[in-house]
Amino acid sequence: MSAGRPFLACACFFSDNIFVGRYGLHVRYRDEGQLRRDHGRALRERGCRSEEEFRAVLREIEAEVQRRKQLIHQSVERKALISKCYRQRHPEVYILQDSFLAPDFLEIVRYCTSPGTHLHGLLRYLECFSDKRIYRLPVFTEEFCQAFVDELENFEQSDMPKGRPNTMNNYGVLLNELGMDETFLTPLRERYLRPITALLYPDLGGACLDSHKAFVVKYSLHEDLDLSSHYDNSEVTLNVSLGKDFTEGNLYFGDFSQDPTPVPKYIEIQHVGAQGLLHRGGQIHGALPIASGERWNLIIWMRSSAIRNQRCPMCNKKPELVEAEGFGDGFTETLEDEVPGTVSLCSLW
Repeated sequence: MSAGRPFLACACFFSDNIFVGRYGLHVRYRDEGQLRRDHGRALRERGCRSEEEFRAVLREIEAEVQRRKQLIHQSVERKALISKCYRQRHPEVYILQDSFLAPDFLEIVRYCTSPGTHLHGLLRYLECFSDKRIYRLPVFTEEFCQAFVDELENFEQSDMPKGRPNTMNNYGVLLNELGMDETFLTPLRERYLRPITALLYPDLGGACLDSHKAFVVKYSLHEDLDLSSHYDNSEVTLNVSLGKDFTEGNLYFGDFSQDPTPVPKYIEIQHVGAQGLLHRGGQIHGALPIASGERWNLIIWMRSSAIRNQRCPMCNKKPELVEAEGFGDGFTETLEDEVPGTVSLCSLW
């Protein structure tokens, strides 16, 4: 669908969904006056009461905006330097192999790629949670997870430059900068995950997820402990627990961002090593604090240009497209001769 067309971002990336960590609040930022009008009350309710505290928030937000504006150039530079200078400990983990994948996961993929498959048949292989369309499934082998985490720790301990996964996570690795998109993540999405998401999330473009953003996040007692409530910049998210040893830190899920209720109902879900959770990107969720140890999670935000070209999930408007690097934020320019029914046809695949 988007073959041959560059992936783009929405201009709202430079102004919307900026996370103010010390007050646990996402804000939209145009200028100081708008910030005071739109978010002043919420900031005060969270403890930002003095002018000095507000000025500190303003500096934090403006620094984040500048970081985002420089992101493309800096990411390209980091990726080039890593490719040239980084010494891999486990070069084999960079190229996806069936042996990395759990036998039960491969059985799920075989079912989804066989004639006559249907949703109810697939659900027999999955663990389902409430009515929120959250599913647990085996993904990797324990051996792969151990080797992958060892590789990530090797990179973390190196002197290579490291980019933050996103506004909310300070510790982790952007996997495109490690060079894993073409040889690991794209085949994982196209050959293995998309047949599953086609059945689970047809209304979200599950059959035509044509790009992704993938990163690994790390939680430990002296670094990031938890993750505040948020929703993802994706149509469908896969979250895989890679290890290591830890206690507590459950995930929690609330409402769908497009369909909030006056009193949201939350459910908690435990991490299971080498297993993943599939959920809608718009599902509000977070992570409770870990009590001990260290946890690594692989996060893959999977995106459908057919869906998001109609409305950006972050600003809920028709996307204002700007240039981006790699998969960008999964948008593509819509050709004039494309018919309006493209999204529906993809969703009904």
